[in-house]
Amino acid sequence: QVQLVESGGGLVTPGGSLRLSCAASGSIFSINAMGWYRQAPGKQRELVARMTSGGTNYADSVKGRFTISRDNAKNSVYLQMNSLKPGDTAVYYCNALVYKLGDNLPSQYWGQGTQVTVSS
Repeated sequence: QVQLVESGGGLVTPGGSLRLSCAASGSIFSINAMGWYRQAPGKQRELVARMTSGGTNYADSVKGRFTISRDNAKNSVYLQMNSLKPGDTAVYYCNALVYKLGDNLPSQYWGQGTQVTVSS
């Protein structure tokens, strides 16, 4: 099995910054893609940022403010969030597309989520 463990959420005032971290562990052969999604109350889960072998993409609402990065040696992904706005308040979920040892097709995994609240 594969586990994704997130950390770094919390309460921050508008204009502030937070850094989310996510580490994958378990029977991992390789990770195709890692990224972050978020879900605000009453809304659908949406992509925030994602890194694949083909590149990186961001939601329009976070471009220029958020930066995603990976440490492949640690099977980890990070999200640096700057200039936070109240509209960024949501539960943030780590996502990974993982080839497990012995598998021919990748499987998708989710973290448990970490709350980010932007409020004065």
